[in-house]
Amino acid sequence: MSDIQTYGMLIDGAWVQASDGVCFDSIDPANGQVWARTPEATADDVNRAVRAADRAMTTGPWATMTPTERGRCLRRLGDLLAERSEALGRIETRDTGKMFKETRWQAQYIAEFYHFYAGAADKISGETLPIDKPDLFVFTDREPLGVVAAVVPWNSQIFLSAVKIGPALAAGNAIVLKASEHAAAPLLAFGELIAEAGIPPGVVNIVTGHGDPCGRVLTSHPLVARVSFTGGLNAASAAIPNSAENYAELSLELGGKSPFIVFDDADLESAVNGSVAGIFGASGQSCVAGSRLYLHEPIADAFLERITAVAQSIRIGDPQADETEMGPLCTKGQLDHITQQVARAEEEGGRLLVGGKRPDDLAGLYYQPTIIECPRQDMTIVDTELFGPVLSVQRFRDEAHALELANDTKHGLAAGIFTRDTARAHRMAKRVKAGIVWVNTYRVISPIAAFGGMKASGYGRESGLQAVYDYTRPKTVWVNLSDDPIASPFQMR
Repeated sequence: MSDIQTYGMLIDGAWVQASDGVCFDSIDPANGQVWARTPEATADDVNRAVRAADRAMTTGPWATMTPTERGRCLRRLGDLLAERSEALGRIETRDTGKMFKETRWQAQYIAEFYHFYAGAADKISGETLPIDKPDLFVFTDREPLGVVAAVVPWNSQIFLSAVKIGPALAAGNAIVLKASEHAAAPLLAFGELIAEAGIPPGVVNIVTGHGDPCGRVLTSHPLVARVSFTGGLNAASAAIPNSAENYAELSLELGGKSPFIVFDDADLESAVNGSVAGIFGASGQSCVAGSRLYLHEPIADAFLERITAVAQSIRIGDPQADETEMGPLCTKGQLDHITQQVARAEEEGGRLLVGGKRPDDLAGLYYQPTIIECPRQDMTIVDTELFGPVLSVQRFRDEAHALELANDTKHGLAAGIFTRDTARAHRMAKRVKAGIVWVNTYRVISPIAAFGGMKASGYGRESGLQAVYDYTRPKTVWVNLSDDPIASPFQMR
């Protein structure tokens, strides 16, 4: 038991345990062993965090810091993140099973998001209005919304918190983050950088716990002005009515079942590599995973031969090891869900091309890279997010057929299009129903580019410059420049 790492929650600048002392265990998915223990926040704990955030931005030093000073804090936070990327990557890999090569690189690159928002902090401005009334000067100012409640899932949590913390703090808000109960350690370890970056106590708070009471109390709290939620549909269905209790603004970044469309004129090597990255990268545990592969009939057999060979050669194992190419899933629930859905797909007529089971020689939460050819669009697996390394494949006749298949989904987060025909690429990008479209590439991000979905994949956008304005509200100020008394309200002219 002495080997178990104990973490605390960050509330008002202090590391604390739950007020009732209750904790929950975190499992290393590579071996199934308990390695960390995290507080399970009570309603009182969440209330303390929200009130600390409210004080921080109303009466604390954060309230009087200039935008330039806030920007310096964010830049320092980005610098620290890059400096500690190896240590943070190790923790995230142990807690989630994601490849260390990816978690380390991701932490280094995410520093750029904080640098981007550091530069944006003193670029937020209002405008003067050419009003249609004489002797009146009218302008708008941009003010912070207030306390932001941010809910992030376990996968890519350092990144997903950055696109909330960065714009929220740049705009002058304070924030309370709820870390996932499945793997909270990376976000808590990141929280140790907050004070070191010069951010005052209470500006950033991190609580850990389950949806009820932790998530419920946070998203419905009367002092919360905005809820920024990233996660699954079930949890989102609770966050939506919760935000109605406090009239908070709400943005949702939810799951996906993204189409990956390959035409017969595509560079097959590039398309295969893009598809492999899109579905087997991070063991398929990505909201933008390209989990629906649509192949133009003339090249379908050749493409499947190539990607099946790649899938069979992927080295599965210890996610901390340099030679490993794919690690385990994060939770047993995912593993069970994938196992059930793959079996159901075969029962519905799917043809298993590769994978379809757990590796025989590994004890953790591993699942083989899996490809299933699906004869029908109405098969359950085609529009069910698995959050794992499972690729469903279908063939299409022409451009219209590809669009019909791609858009026949409740999701609408991302899409990939591979073709050398520039006109076709633009036609497809315009007509496919997705918030993010990658052409001849896949799963790339930048702090400059906004991302988000449509339909059941959510609404609102994260990242990009507009995100800063989304954490503000405009205030309109009317100034009478005339020395004359204003007219009697009973004499209309």
